[in-house]
Amino acid sequence: MMKDAKSGSSKTPSFEMTWGSSTSSGYCSEDESDSEFEQYFTARTSFVRKPKKEKDEKIEWRKQELSVKEIQQKVKEYNAQINSNLFMNMNKDGSYNGFIKVQFKLIRPVSVPPPRKGTATQDAGGKRPGGVKRRTSFYLPKDTSKHLHISSRTRAREVIEALLKKFTVVDNPGKFALFERSERNDQVYLRKLPDDERPLHLRLCAGPNDKVLSLVLKENETGEVNWDAFSMPELKNFLRMLQREEEEHVKQIVQRYALARTRMQETLSGSTPG
Repeated sequence: MMKDAKSGSSKTPSFEMTWGSSTSSGYCSEDESDSEFEQYFTARTSFVRKPKKEKDEKIEWRKQELSVKEIQQKVKEYNAQINSNLFMNMNKDGSYNGFIKVQFKLIRPVSVPPPRKGTATQDAGGKRPGGVKRRTSFYLPKDTSKHLHISSRTRAREVIEALLKKFTVVDNPGKFALFERSERNDQVYLRKLPDDERPLHLRLCAGPNDKVLSLVLKENETGEVNWDAFSMPELKNFLRMLQREEEEHVKQIVQRYALARTRMQETLSGSTPG
């Protein structure tokens, strides 16, 4: 049972989203029947990513079983630590509602239905003549985050499905997974949440500090991208984007070595034999 943050009315089931970042921007490619085109927004994406120090480690608080009194005390302590309206609320049946913030760390494009244009060549199902489906693929900026109002009974798989539904992402929810992320002693620890784990319970036990615990949506699989699933215009646009990043990366490497060479030559010219 969810509650609307504004009206307080009950909705079953429902999820309330609040935007934690500016309007989503990203590279966008739309498959057209008669012509190819590419459209670029202010995407912050990269095919070349720096490795991070990430390790898997068991987090003890996820196994905490709390009584109703303990939950009431933790909710009170939690609300006392935040300076916004993202409070947690107790229900008469011992459950509780609250907000979780989910960060998006996706390295692959996601697919959404194309915008409706109302033309005679497009039917209500979003298909071109001949039954070929059309879609738009784009990269989400790596700093995108969303607030989701959920219940303590909401499972990780339901959170993923709600997020994809909000973005109208048509990709299979099984392609994504929810991770808990924590920072300790200059190390980043990640753990993949099982489908039946309760994210709000983790948030309550860990407290509101994002360094202690944050929730991240990532790709579930580590295999290669299924490029066969994309249309020819999309693939060509991805190649253009890859070429531009490659050229920029090569330029940075050449400049770095040229600077090192110049410094070594200056050092050699100022040194004496022996």
